[in-house]
Amino acid sequence: MVKRIPPTPKESKKQYQVTDRERTALRKQLGRINAAPAAPRVKVDGNEETPKIALDHPDERTATTLLMEALGTTDIDFAQTLLSQAANVGSQGQKLDETGINFIISVIKDIRPRDQLEAMLAAQMAAMHLATMTFAGRLAYVENIPQQDSAGNQLNKLARTFATQMETLKRYRTGGEQKVTVQHVSVSEGGQAIVGNVTQSPAESRSKPPTAATPPALTHDKTIPMPPVEAKGSPAKIGIKRKAK
Repeated sequence: MVKRIPPTPKESKKQYQVTDRERTALRKQLGRINAAPAAPRVKVDGNEETPKIALDHPDERTATTLLMEALGTTDIDFAQTLLSQAANVGSQGQKLDETGINFIISVIKDIRPRDQLEAMLAAQMAAMHLATMTFAGRLAYVENIPQQDSAGNQLNKLARTFATQMETLKRYRTGGEQKVTVQHVSVSEGGQAIVGNVTQSPAESRSKPPTAATPPALTHDKTIPMPPVEAKGSPAKIGIKRKAK
């Protein structure tokens, strides 16, 4: 008779204890999630031959309204067209990429466009980022110098364009105005604060120490006076009078 050995009870997995630092980060992240736009994610329905873009929400009307709010528009045609354009940019080839589409929409939502112009610029920035990362990947796998130069030049142009787009969005939102705020001005005892335009002297004058007043030029008593010159056709005479001794 074979004696059966009872199975060893599995040790219960210890529950992970969140540290104070992690708890603070989780609380902060939860606040950011709650403050983010409530637009639903995009999903791809249907088969590969007839894919269809839809919003992952139980109510279509509510989902469309939330998406329009996140895109900064009240025009449903604009929202649908921008979503279709995001699908073309975020996908590779003929197959719709659900992750890529949601990335484009996520970038637009995070910029929080206030109107359609800002939404379009945000979509272009997302597309520019994807192109930049594509050429960055190509640069990492070049096989010769011409490929390296081509990928490097395109990467440089795309990165500069993205920075220009960010500056354009900033200027558009601020109306092109630059605001300077002075928080604190300290003037020591005996000093004086200057309000207005301040003009600095040239570097040469600043580098030289102040000197005393320049004395008047000395005159030479034996200087021969210039003879008077008579103007033709006129009795007037032009001359230089000698200074009296």
